[in-house]
Amino acid sequence: MLTFLHELRFPARNLVKCPGFTLAVVLILALGIGATTAIFSLVEGVLLRPLPFSNPDRLVRLGEHVADNPGIGVTARDIPMYATAASAFSSVGGFSGATYELGGGAVPEVVDAARLTAGVFTTLGVEPMVGRVFTQEEEDARQPVAVIGDALWMNRYHRDPHIVGTSITLDRKTYSIIGVMPRKFEFPLQAGRLNRIQLWIPMSLTPEELSLQNAGAWGYQMVGRLKDGVTLQQGAQDANRVAGEIMRNFPAGMRTIHIRGDVRLLHEDTVADARPLLRILFLAVSIVLLIGCANVAGLMLVRAIRRRREYAVRLALGARSSVLIKEAIYEGMLLSLVGGLLGLALAATALRFALHVLPESMPRIDAISIDANVAAFALLLSLTTGAICSLAPAFAALRTNLTQGLKEGVRSGTGGASHTWLRSMLVVAEIAIALTLLNLSGAFLRSFEKMRAVDPGFRADHVLVADYQLPINFYPTDVSAQTFNRAVIDRLTSEPGIVAASLTSTLPATGNTAMAAYTIEGQPAEGWKLKFAAFAITYGDYFSAMGVPVLEGRTFARDDRSDSPLVVIVSESMAKDCWPGQSAIGRRIHIGNPHKGLPWATVVGVVADTKGGALDQPSRDQWYIPAQQPAILFGSDFSGVLTRPAGGFITVRSALAPEHMIQTMRSTVAEIDPLLALEHVQPMSDVVSNIEAPRRFNTGLITVFALGALLLAITGIYAVVAFSVSLRAQEIAIRMALGAQRGNVAQLILVSGAKMALLGCGLGVIGSLVLSRFVGSFLFGVSPTEPMIYLASVVVMLLMALVDYRSETSI
Repeated sequence: MLTFLHELRFPARNLVKCPGFTLAVVLILALGIGATTAIFSLVEGVLLRPLPFSNPDRLVRLGEHVADNPGIGVTARDIPMYATAASAFSSVGGFSGATYELGGGAVPEVVDAARLTAGVFTTLGVEPMVGRVFTQEEEDARQPVAVIGDALWMNRYHRDPHIVGTSITLDRKTYSIIGVMPRKFEFPLQAGRLNRIQLWIPMSLTPEELSLQNAGAWGYQMVGRLKDGVTLQQGAQDANRVAGEIMRNFPAGMRTIHIRGDVRLLHEDTVADARPLLRILFLAVSIVLLIGCANVAGLMLVRAIRRRREYAVRLALGARSSVLIKEAIYEGMLLSLVGGLLGLALAATALRFALHVLPESMPRIDAISIDANVAAFALLLSLTTGAICSLAPAFAALRTNLTQGLKEGVRSGTGGASHTWLRSMLVVAEIAIALTLLNLSGAFLRSFEKMRAVDPGFRADHVLVADYQLPINFYPTDVSAQTFNRAVIDRLTSEPGIVAASLTSTLPATGNTAMAAYTIEGQPAEGWKLKFAAFAITYGDYFSAMGVPVLEGRTFARDDRSDSPLVVIVSESMAKDCWPGQSAIGRRIHIGNPHKGLPWATVVGVVADTKGGALDQPSRDQWYIPAQQPAILFGSDFSGVLTRPAGGFITVRSALAPEHMIQTMRSTVAEIDPLLALEHVQPMSDVVSNIEAPRRFNTGLITVFALGALLLAITGIYAVVAFSVSLRAQEIAIRMALGAQRGNVAQLILVSGAKMALLGCGLGVIGSLVLSRFVGSFLFGVSPTEPMIYLASVVVMLLMALVDYRSETSI
């Protein structure tokens, strides 16, 4: 160890003697290693870190394929069936998301929660840090108990050590707190920072949820733990067997529906959507690091060439080549370690900022941090980078010619043919790598531009929206919910400045849509195929409030009540799919399959397609139902008793800026129900911006990487070119003394630079074509091999490279 430290002293002294060189190399490495470490922390936190449960590799998400629609969950009736009939799982549990009005505070609040069967906690294998979880007996007895999360315990109860036994009011019903889960516990696993689950209550399925009427309501999820020795494939086969038993017990109206089990690893199900994106980001930042390495290697090579006379003297005095090579490697290691430490600090700083701008689609954000694994990665990356960057100066030291080195001055000759070739290859590599990332950035920018140009089917300007949910204890019937709806719309529309107001069960551009199968009148029952369309339940002037164009027919009127003919409005794409080449007005459809027995509803209007999710996703067939006609969904014999809380979104179109109407909306709702909490009160433009955030984040980050790569490439090329020209100063002086003109000398340098730039661009195009196979799925409306993008990138790189060479032609 002492010998090793002694050997480091000479390289360290050499670096201290060259502060400019040392500082430049350390900063380049710090930026490259820091950016790579920051992106790796995302990869490690989201993709590599195990879920915070016991033996997470045995946990699976259990659901069903309904016809050709995978992963839509299970029904309430399926949960006890899987719990008792499945044999491949040691335990299973059912769950569904919920929101509750949290009472007892000065201002009404909404808390995100989950209804769980008692088997969920057993399956996850996580114990509470305070108190206990609820039991199967408490669930069966419908006991009003609740388990809260650490955040709720801290923010509302200030970590009261006597929290167990305390009452909590949810939807104006009193529950008893029996336990507190650990800080890192989260289930169901939600993407983003919003809508985090803060409490859990027993599912206690109601008779209405278990009734035949809700046999086709796939709105629940299940989690299971595979038994030891059981593979994922065997678990899927067992789930298929149970699905077959469920189908045999289908009511008559569902006998034509085919389902099969869907078993996926819980970790993979959680991160599947984020995996391709993180891979692309890691690839992009790796390209930036490669350019940084090429820059550092070029600088170290230049320094080694300038020291070749020193190397020759030392060799003449008996030093071995291995000693010179070792010193070069040690210098690279020292530089990379210092750069790595600084880069780790930069990564930690960047990560604190990044956590606030990550899109809501990113899962496991709370797991992202600079931990021991990330620090170890940064150390390994630093050592690897140092070793790679040391290869060029080590090669220069190894190829030092003793006789030539002693004869030549520092500025004589060209540095040797092998050194010239190596410098040229570094320049070519930087151009090729930078061009690859520039093409990638251009494709993402063009794709984002295309997405922003898509018509969403509605006008988001001057629209204010808010979420609400009516406590089922105080609004148990459809009549009570309709009374609330009518009061809200009447009061809002009477307010000055409000152009139109409505209530809707789903909102465009949120990604949350309700789906239902449907039957067209005249379609043979024996040839019926299961098809799903999105649907929305509206009250008030929804289409005016949201600015959705009416293409044919009319919108809903106040006369469309429960005692009047049932009516619906369909989207343009649904009208074309169901009645191609014909008018949809006057046609009839009903929810469910032909044997469902639900009443027919007449199409009275056709409206433009609206984007239910991101603008780059295809529009779905959609139909709209008036809230005053629940028979369309539940049948003519609907009792009016609600099985789930009524709620949705309030939408208001205003002549004023939507921010100016926030207080008006809140005060209007408070006049009707002072305890009702409104959540996510925001302009509709913010909703659209949030759904665009993932693509905006991807595009912005890759563009930053591309600009960084371009800047590094320009500076690296300039440094190598400047040194190359300086080495040829004697040759250039001789040429000019023999009569060569300045223009001829400049042309000689430019031609040499153009050859390297063209070679680098050619290799960069090849690299871009290879990379295009992996990025096509991230682009919208743009080919990853768009000729104009490639041409523009090549022109930029050629100009930048030639400018660098042109700046060095002044002698």
